Amino acid sequence: MKGEIKWLNYQEACSFLLPRHYSGRKPVISKAFGWVFSGELKAVCSFGKPASASLCKGIMRGEYQGNVYELNRLCRVEDLVEPLSQFVGACLRRLAGENWIIVSYADTGMNHSGYIYQACNFIYTGATKERTDKYTEGNKHSRHYDNLIQNGKRKIRTSKHRYVYFATRNKKLKKEWLSKLAYPVKDYPKNENKNYILGEYLAPKVINESGRKKKIIQEIPPVESDGI
Repeated sequence: MKGEIKWLNYQEACSFLLPRHYSGRKPVISKAFGWVFSGELKAVCSFGKPASASLCKGIMRGEYQGNVYELNRLCRVEDLVEPLSQFVGACLRRLAGENWIIVSYADTGMNHSGYIYQACNFIYTGATKERTDKYTEGNKHSRHYDNLIQNGKRKIRTSKHRYVYFATRNKKLKKEWLSKLAYPVKDYPKNENKNYILGEYLAPKVINESGRKKKIIQEIPPVESDGI
């Protein structure tokens, strides 16, 4: 494998991710890795606790909540030609001693199918349903929503392919986790993948909260935020 894998601190990871990742938000980061070529940072992969408490509780039917983490950002520079699956695989090998249940998502709204996760032998557990979240000014995560300043708007959360990886060297534990996985194991999806333009953020589609017909009232360009 070409290049060098380097541990990154929070600021190093966010400085690389914010100008490039389509979410335009800082993630919660427990561990982050960089892929370095000739002293230049070319890609970043970060892991952290999921924003969804229900995911941590539900994925193993109420058990192992403290072991659940999310691969929440993966981003590269435009001119990197090496496959990102090599980088992700190297990161996962370095996490094998953590005993983590890692969840990651491929966003259908960005025409992603998760081929990198497939190449790294993640388990595919189907796609989430499209739904809506409370919309907050500045497009912060809904966990920052304040009922006192209800704005009467919701934003559409697109369907996402959900992948799971057991980062452990303990074969017995891996077998137990697989038996307790709350989601069915399914065949990998195969669709046409499209890359987004680096530095171009995904604009949220905002709808009226009262009308459940999902009538889009505006698409608001997101702003960079300290929220997740």
